Order: sequence, then structure tokens, then C-alpha cells
Amino acid sequence: MTTPDRSPVKVGLLTAASLVVANMVGTGIFTSVGFQVEYLDSPFALLMLWAVGGIISLCGALTYGELGAALPRSGGEYHLISELYHPSLGFIAGWISSTLGFAGPTALAAIAFGDYTTAVFPSLSSTHLAAGIVLLCSAIHATSITWGSWFQNVFTALKVLLILVFVGAAVQADPTHSITVAPDGNGLNELVSSGFAVSLVFVSYAYAGWNAAIYIVGEIRDPQRNLPLSLVLGTALVTVLYVLLNFVFLYTVPAQEMAGEVEVGFLAGSVIFGTAGGEVMSLFIALLLVSTVSALVYLGPRVTQAMGEDAPALRWLAVTNDRGIPVNSILFQLGLALLFIYTSTFDQVLVYAGFTLILSTMVTVAGVFVLRWRRPEIDRPYKTWGYPVTPLLFLAANAWILVYVFLDRPTESLIGLSIVAVGAALYFASQWGAPDEAPASEPRP
Repeated sequence: MTTPDRSPVKVGLLTAASLVVANMVGTGIFTSVGFQVEYLDSPFALLMLWAVGGIISLCGALTYGELGAALPRSGGEYHLISELYHPSLGFIAGWISSTLGFAGPTALAAIAFGDYTTAVFPSLSSTHLAAGIVLLCSAIHATSITWGSWFQNVFTALKVLLILVFVGAAVQADPTHSITVAPDGNGLNELVSSGFAVSLVFVSYAYAGWNAAIYIVGEIRDPQRNLPLSLVLGTALVTVLYVLLNFVFLYTVPAQEMAGEVEVGFLAGSVIFGTAGGEVMSLFIALLLVSTVSALVYLGPRVTQAMGEDAPALRWLAVTNDRGIPVNSILFQLGLALLFIYTSTFDQVLVYAGFTLILSTMVTVAGVFVLRWRRPEIDRPYKTWGYPVTPLLFLAANAWILVYVFLDRPTESLIGLSIVAVGAALYFASQWGAPDEAPASEPRP
């Protein structure tokens, strides 16, 4: 299959890697720590949580690099699973990506943006601020790929810079408590506890986005080289930033004060810079979240666009303007995100989105074995480093997470599975009355 030349404008390694970083660093890191300390007491276990999450994500990124370079078409899991297994499974994966992979996280990042902004300006409406930032980013990315790329790169660079300043300033802080990150008996026991597994769902959500560049393969220059590089470099950088940030949170704010709180960055900023400085830091974090919303608005519509190219009933989602931008798909994701913003609670979406996205990425990573078995002759510009250990480690770790999450949070897990079922029903409904011919992404023998 050739890569559709959707747009005359192509993005390079910098933009592809910045999308990975921007898509990862956002809601999860600045909001989920307060939920993790409800399960874990040991600073050692909490830091290991983020290191383990980074290793798992890096294993996934290494595997996705091979799949994306061998099957270079935009659409992410929708395209890959359609090619590797069957179009019906690909459609379900695309449905998951569109709803929980992009629209849901867009809403969460926007909600966090509103919460951090209203921490400084309480008279404003957090919900309306969240809706407004999604509308702004959608308007920019619906107008121009070039301007959208510049917007994305600038806010991502600002994001990394502010995180480094935040970490550096923490060294001068005078916290009211002390911690030790050395391993002890309690910390080692927590590494194999159910609480560690459940907390990894929050961490996995925070790392979600390590596969971001896979969604725009068709718009990347020299994708066989730049796609794997962008995935691995972006994931490695974010892993380092996450461990440093979590050390700062634990160093500056007592765990009992963080428990259940969303605005952890505000709490840490207040200790580091004082009350006024905490408000400034809260605004800085709100700016960081703009980059996350922007990346999600940029990437998500490429999934629904690819679905529209293959499913006759969804053809309207594939419509582009004269600049090659899928405007209808952007509007569709905008509508879903606004629905989440005005109807959902934060932690529920976090758990059932994380649970369902792990399922989708596991099926995709397992596809590297399918691809090597079914199509050994295909050109592989990049091969998974550490194969077969790296994909097997990814699959084993995520299976362990899913089992414990289902046992601990069955309601949210069943919501996630019900969304999968809705996707299956929509696929068969979209095929009703369609011509009896193989879709464009039918797997090859």
C-alpha cells in the first residue's frame, strides 16, 4: 500500500518529535500524582512507578517504529490493526482512538487547563475556559498546517523549558517535610502490590502519546527514518522529565496534602515560589496544557479521516479543504471533546480511557509478530530493537496492569469494554448495504 499524499505540506523530525512530547506531557503528569499517593506510600515506589512506565512506553515506541515504517500510512492503530488483522478490528481501534484516545484526553487536558487557570482567577468558569481552548486550537489547526506546526513547536519548546526551570527552582525550596528515595522493605513490597499495578494505569495514561507520530505518517518527511526516531527520542526525553517532576512533587509537598488533588503543580509551585509564585506557576502549567490540547486536536482527526477514506458510511469524515486539512474530522472531534467537557468527571474518564487504550496498544504491539510471520518479505527500514523481548515485555506488563485494574475498578473497566462494543456495532452498521468488496486496508495474504 502506498501512503496517500494527503497534504502538500510535510512535517520534519522536529515537529514529529514535538508532537510526541506535547501529546505525552500534559494532563497525566500534573494531575494524576494525587491519585497515586492514595495507593502507595513509599517515595521509592512512586518514582519507580514512573521509571517503569517509561520503560514500558519505550518498548511500545520501539515496536511501533517498525510497524509504522513498514506500513507508512496515517491513521495510527486504525490503519495498523486493519492491515495486520482485519478491518473490523481496525475500525474498533479507530473508534477507541477517536473517542477515548483523542476526544477524551483533549477534554481532560482542557479541563485541567481550566482548573489551573481558575486557581488564579476563581471568578472565571473552568468549564467555559476548557471549551474555549479546544475551540481556539481547533480553529488554528483547521486553518493551516504550517501555522499549526509553528504553534505546536513553540508551545512544546516552552513546555520543556518551563519544566526544567521548575525542576531547577525546586532545589532552592524549603519544604516542611523530608523524604528518602532509597529502597526499603515497604517500598520493595509496594512494587509487587495491586496498588502499584492500578497506579500504573494513571502512569500509562500520563505516558499515552508515545505513539503520537504514528497518526500522521502520511504527513512526515522521510517517514521510514523520522518516524522511529521521533517516537524513541520523544519517549526517552519525557521519561527523564517525568521522573524529575515527580521527585519535585514528592520533595516539596507532603503526600497527604496531594492525595486526591488535581492541581498538584499549583501546590508544589506554592512551596517553591511562595503563594504568588504558586499562582504564576499555575498559569505556566495552564500554558503547558495548551500544547497538549493542540497536539491532540492536530492528531486525532487523522484517525477519523483514515476511517472515512475506507468506510463508505463515514466518507464525509475524509473530506479535506484545499490545504489538505480534514476539517470535518476536526469538527467531529471538537464536538466529542465538548461533550466530554460538559458531561464527564475527571477521574472516571482517566481510568476507563486508560484501560481501553491499553487494550488497543497491546493488540497493535502484538501485531509485530503477526507482520513478521505473515509478511516476511515486506521492506523493513527499521526493526524493533531487542525483538522479541521488548514487545513481549510491553505485552506482559500491560496484561498485568489490566488484570488488577479490572479487579480494583470493575465499573470503569466495564465502561471501557462497552465503548469497544459500541465501536463493533458501528462497524457492522457502517457496512450495511456497502458493496461486497475488500476495503482499501484489507490484510494481504
